[in-house]
Amino acid sequence: MSKRIVLLLLTLVAFASAARAQSLADVAKKEEERRKTLPAPTKVYTNRDLNAVPPPPPASPKPADARDGDRAAKDAIVAADKEPKKDQAYWAGRLKKLQDQLARDQDFAEALQSRINGLMTDFVNRDDPAQRAVIEQNRLKAVAELARLNKSVQDTTKAIADFQEEARRAGVPPGWLR
Repeated sequence: MSKRIVLLLLTLVAFASAARAQSLADVAKKEEERRKTLPAPTKVYTNRDLNAVPPPPPASPKPADARDGDRAAKDAIVAADKEPKKDQAYWAGRLKKLQDQLARDQDFAEALQSRINGLMTDFVNRDDPAQRAVIEQNRLKAVAELARLNKSVQDTTKAIADFQEEARRAGVPPGWLR
């Protein structure tokens, strides 16, 4: 008998909670009313809005006499002569230089990590406090150098990505960067 009473009570509780629950239509109606009371959305800015801003006026050059103008023209010609010709050799050379730097830093970082591991093993196996102090000092120097190298690897990796983007924007054929 007691099982029937417990079952009856559970059934009554379930029906009571279902009766109190809102229907999906009621919830949708309340949400619609809530949205009607919200203020209108604010302006959304896009790139088209930003391009409508006129560029700033060019800076007015300082008045110069004729000799300064001649000197500036000569300086521009000399600078143009010093700028390297941006052909395949130029682009490939710059990329190779960056890749060599990255490989050198990565190899050195691996060697330093091996040294740090060896120093740590040596430190653990020593009993003499003076020897341990020297080993710890060397290990800390190596850890600092490894941190510097890891930063250099990150910077060089970013420089390679920036270089490739620069080449892409300059219209360099992809084959020139191999």
